[in-house]
Amino acid sequence: MGAGAITVSGTELGYKHLVDPNRKWYNNRRLIALNGWIFLLLITSSTNGYDGSMMNALQSDSQWNQYFNNPHGSQLGLLNAIQNIGCLAAYPFSPYVSDGLGRRGTVFVGAAIMVVATAIQTAAKSVGMFIGARFLIGFGLTFAANAAPMLVTEVAYPVYRAPLTSLYNSLWYLGAIIAAWSTFGTEYMHHSSWSWRLPSLFQGFPSILQVFLVYFVPESPRWLVSKGREAEALETLAYYHADGNKEDPLVQYEFEEIRAAIDFDRTSGANVGWKAFLTSPGNRKRLRIIVALAWFSQWSGNGLVSYYLKHVLINIGITNSTDQLLINGILQIWNLFWAVLAALLVDKAGRRLLFLTSCGGMLVCFTIQTICTARYFSSNSPGLAHTVIAFIFLFYTFYDLAFTPLIVSYTVEILPFQIRAKGFTIFNFTVSCAVIFNQYVNPVALDAISWKYYIVYCCWLAFEFAYCYVFVVETKGLSLEETAALFDGEEVVAQQIAARTAHALHGDVTPISIVDDKGSAKFTEQT
Repeated sequence: MGAGAITVSGTELGYKHLVDPNRKWYNNRRLIALNGWIFLLLITSSTNGYDGSMMNALQSDSQWNQYFNNPHGSQLGLLNAIQNIGCLAAYPFSPYVSDGLGRRGTVFVGAAIMVVATAIQTAAKSVGMFIGARFLIGFGLTFAANAAPMLVTEVAYPVYRAPLTSLYNSLWYLGAIIAAWSTFGTEYMHHSSWSWRLPSLFQGFPSILQVFLVYFVPESPRWLVSKGREAEALETLAYYHADGNKEDPLVQYEFEEIRAAIDFDRTSGANVGWKAFLTSPGNRKRLRIIVALAWFSQWSGNGLVSYYLKHVLINIGITNSTDQLLINGILQIWNLFWAVLAALLVDKAGRRLLFLTSCGGMLVCFTIQTICTARYFSSNSPGLAHTVIAFIFLFYTFYDLAFTPLIVSYTVEILPFQIRAKGFTIFNFTVSCAVIFNQYVNPVALDAISWKYYIVYCCWLAFEFAYCYVFVVETKGLSLEETAALFDGEEVVAQQIAARTAHALHGDVTPISIVDDKGSAKFTEQT
């Protein structure tokens, strides 16, 4: 690789001078193709978003309620939670499939299961059949959702890695929009069960696309290197990142960095297996962050609106099902706009700023929403009801700044390759536990104490802000391998660089300076 120092800071990428400034996502044929395949992976999140929005909307659908004898209380909680229970059942297997079968193969397995599951859900003749299909949807989704974002972050062009990976969770709302508006349209099919069967059928379309097309997506170069298929990894990097030039400095930099990091983890044994999360200070720090962010993503008050918007709106006097579905549909469009905007800003604004702005804004908006709901109960003022709706939208503006785009991208980027699949499984497992808890507790709490339940979330949001302020580490401008310096310390990074030096194809390794999250130099690699 070419000589010259690389400075890694909060504003400058370590490989910046190696990137061809004329190669853009919109003017390079191979980057356009790569990003097209990445979009096929991103819609995995849309499938999940579709499910949540569809179940929210079906609670306002008269045909669905009549067909299943008006589910309520714990049965309604089970109908919502069963998908995540299915996810829990697959978690023991998903990281091993992702690491063994590969990222592409795991997406295929998950998508195939979901195609079968949505067919069963569409044809459901009883509430038990509907619940069983939703369990199977969750089971298949776990495999696809474990592998897809990892493949995105491991194959993306370095300059676009963070925004593209952040778009993964942002496109949750694309599925939510399609579900919200399809159920809004089919709600007018008053005398047919197809008012809910059609939305169930539509849920399978993204998975069908993935079943037929996912093997055209390039496999992760990191996974290929881990399996000893280094020639294929180099060819993949060269084809998509440098128009086929294997000697391109950027390609050589990426390839050697990947080989060194994987070789170090494999030989040291420090980052292999589940126990690795507890045996080193760096991994304990990672675990503390990803578990907290996973729980926060579902326990910030958003679970009330995501799954029980009907109950929230009834509390402020909006009882018409058409109005409820319309608000749901507009809210999903609003969410998609802010989530995508935040995803595109992650490398400019930085992770810490987005997380802290998100937590602070949610706390203010949710507190005002709680106060207005309480006052509505004593006055029945339409103006207060409209204020609550406005602050629901503002609450989601702040939620979407960080807890939609960043929770997945931040999790996968702070995990080293050898434990990335397992760490991401821990993240998803925590999300599912939080969702299941919400889906069982929220309807019961709302029925029992109504708006007073919101106070719990006001207190929790204050805790979230303090936690993120103390523990969230800035990773802006670092490659996947370079984030090790922020978690594992200088000694580990020095050993990784030594391994990289030993593997260098041309014998002259590019010097690299890695800084901490406050901008102070931590380690400099020498030629």
